[in-house]
Order: sequence, then C-alpha cells, then structure tokens
Amino acid sequence: MNERDALRAIAADLPQAGDDAAVIDGTVITTDMLHERTDFPPGTTRYAAGWRAVGASLSDVAAMGAAASAAVAVYADEAFDREALTRFVAGAVDVCEAVGAEYVGGDLDEHVEFTTATTAIGDVTDAGPVTRDGARPGDALCVTGEWGRSAAALRLFKRGNDAAIERANELFRFTPRVADGLALAPSATAMMDSSDGLARSCHQLAEASEVGIELERDAVPVHPAVEEVAEASAERFELAAHFGEDFELLCAVPEDEVDEVEEACPAGLTRIGTVVEERDEGDPLVLAGDEPLPDRGFTHGDE
Repeated sequence: MNERDALRAIAADLPQAGDDAAVIDGTVITTDMLHERTDFPPGTTRYAAGWRAVGASLSDVAAMGAAASAAVAVYADEAFDREALTRFVAGAVDVCEAVGAEYVGGDLDEHVEFTTATTAIGDVTDAGPVTRDGARPGDALCVTGEWGRSAAALRLFKRGNDAAIERANELFRFTPRVADGLALAPSATAMMDSSDGLARSCHQLAEASEVGIELERDAVPVHPAVEEVAEASAERFELAAHFGEDFELLCAVPEDEVDEVEEACPAGLTRIGTVVEERDEGDPLVLAGDEPLPDRGFTHGDE
C-alpha cells in the first residue's frame, strides 16, 4: 500500500484530512517527515536540509492561503554532530524568516538514518482557507513559479563534483509560496501545493473537485535549471511535470480574475489550462493536449 492508498483507507475515519493542512478554529496545522535515504541525496548540506524540511511544511500552509506563523522540527540521526545540528537549525530559521514566520525549536532523537519531522502552523485570513475541492468548470488552471527545480537538483547531485553539488543545494532551498497563497486566497476556488508533482497534483485536484482538467503542455513554465540537465523537449516536460518536490502552488481561478491575481503574485502566475466538466467514469481526468496525462509523480511507499 502506497501513501495515497493509505490516505484513502483512513479517509472515512478522518473527515478533516485530505487537504494540505488541517484547519482548527482559524489555525492551519500540517506535518511532514523526510528521510536521508529518500529525500536528501549525498551532498545535501544540513543547512539545505533544514531549509527544505521546514519549507515543505510551510508550503502546505501556503497552499491553504494562510499566513505562516511558526514551525518546529524533530532532528534525528545516528549521532549528534554540533556543526551539522547548528547548520540544520540555521536553515530552518532562515526559511521561516523568508516567509515571515518563526522557527521555535523542536526535539532531538537518535535514529538509524538522518530523519526530520516538521510541523508548521499558520493563520487563516478573512478570505478563509482554500481547499482542493472547489474548482469549477470554466476556471483557469494556474501555477506559481517554475517547475522542474528539484529534478534538476537531483541530477546535479548525482554528478558529484563540487560545482554541481553547490548548485544542487542552492536549488533545494526553495521559497515557500506563502505570499502567493495569500494573494490567491480571495480568488482561488481550489489550491494545493505540488509536492507530488504537477501531473499527480492535477489528478488530485480534479478528483477532489469532481472535475476534469485540460492542460497545455507548452504553457508549463520550466525552471532554467532544467535546461542544464535535460536535452529533448520531452525530457524537459517529464522533469517539470512528473518528478515532484517543487513546492509550487497549483490553483483554479475564475477566468475574469486571472489578470488581477497574476499581478499580485510575487513568484508569478501562469495559466496552464482549463477546468472542465467531470468526465464519464473510466475516461481520463486530465488531458495534456489530446493525450491523457499519466497520474505519475512522487509517492512514498511505491518501492
């Protein structure tokens, strides 16, 4: 059973689950766990790991259209090294400061591999939380930023030379789109972060909102780093759409509000498709051009 199947199995017992974060009395709360074996390639600095781990939870706050307020983390390793721990905390502090939040500590533990569990909280604004289930036919499908950043970083880590590893660690330090989520909250009918990849996120949003999606391949904004590691256009789209871990926002916005919202998003907003009526059972939820877009991306437990 992979992560998505496990979530479906417990959905009936946890009706508040299913979005990027839970909402309790105007507070959003979310938690994530990352492991050295699956999430931090050889060469990842502890500073980048602290930034990325806490940033992943802050990205969930952003996806709810909430203002980030604080984060904590569990730091576990085979043994404690002062320098490694100090650098991890520095990364966690800096990513919080980048979005106006505060890193307030956490817990230490021993474990068989470097592992971190992070929790972030935020505050819902007057616009209210934005969930995944409100997209409507006719809405524009939009994304923030550029895609393929993490896929490019992984390929650079694998090169193993100092310059490539330095560049990969830089790419791993993404900025959570909290400011963009706040700008989108008054208009977006549905929103989520893209930790599982663009293609899989489109399927998740379509399923939650009971709609279909028509995607324009050439409209997807690809991160410049992808050009450093990929050659053919098909490979560039593969890295941008199916790898995951980019932590951008995917959202549905009413057609007549796209231009106004685009101007308010610091990371930029790009229309990549349209929300359409739900298709018949057995038909593809998401089309890219005339072809079904495979529901393929990052999932814990696929191995």
